[in-house]
Amino acid sequence: MKIAIVGAGAIGGLLAGCLADAGEDVSLVARGGHLAALQADGLTVRWLGQPERNYRLRVVDDPRQLSPQDVIFITLKAYAIGDMLPRIAPIVGDQTAVIPAINGLPWWYFSRIGGAREGQRVDCLDPDGGMARALDAKHIIGCVIHGAGEVIAPGIVQHTSSRLFILGELDGRMTPRLEVIGAALSKGRLEPKLTPTIRNEIWMKLIGNLSYNPLAALTLSRMNEINQDGGLLDTIRVLMRESMAVSKAYGEPVRLSIEGRIAIARTIGNSKISMHQDLERGRPMEIDAIIGSVAELARKAGIATPMIDAFHALIKARARQR
Repeated sequence: MKIAIVGAGAIGGLLAGCLADAGEDVSLVARGGHLAALQADGLTVRWLGQPERNYRLRVVDDPRQLSPQDVIFITLKAYAIGDMLPRIAPIVGDQTAVIPAINGLPWWYFSRIGGAREGQRVDCLDPDGGMARALDAKHIIGCVIHGAGEVIAPGIVQHTSSRLFILGELDGRMTPRLEVIGAALSKGRLEPKLTPTIRNEIWMKLIGNLSYNPLAALTLSRMNEINQDGGLLDTIRVLMRESMAVSKAYGEPVRLSIEGRIAIARTIGNSKISMHQDLERGRPMEIDAIIGSVAELARKAGIATPMIDAFHALIKARARQR
């Protein structure tokens, strides 16, 4: 398959390496220092438990330099996708699958969901509906990332934990294209999970992200520091309880207890999670996708979420101080 990876950060690098190992025709869309390093020296991935690998791939700075693709993975930050969607339009054919591998609630959440909520918009993610218009939802396959990595230097990615990537069609069907993409990821030694309930998987991860990310950024704490602090864990429990109430109101009750979700978070060890990293590096944080969207859904459903609202206000204020 012709597969384009749009975004050459940690997740994009891991996907590119795995799919190249699977024998797929992989292209990377990158920019800045990553672009120059990838073009000069190739992509280097330091896989956990395996020898370092170097991949010589096609690397461009504009997706329009590529021919139409069979699969496009978008591995940008959530706030950067709106500007990218019109740029990938020339390489989206009628049968192209587009997989936004992103954190938080996706802009497409109410697309192909069926029922009374079909086509509803999450205003903080897609305020004018431009993203929905730019990419027909028939192309989209949902994705929840549990694999993790870190960019050590331009063009060099360190795999840090997990190989799990969860994929699902927006309408819940198990389709041939889903199975083909899953097989390619598996051949490249990732661990794909194909699910008919992708929105539930989104909430499972989002409940953890919403609870830990703002707290980590506001306190500059690593995951193990939060998980060893009883007061912070009590705050985490309240955030999780509120977000679980929102997921249930939208028909996606999470089938895991709060303590079970915290136990999963403990497996991350002493990592700096994404908002903490973004704050330290002077980059925008994914505030709308991770917490603003849930606060918005709660308001629309008439659910009180005072702790989520407080942390939403605090993290927005912290972002303004940079």
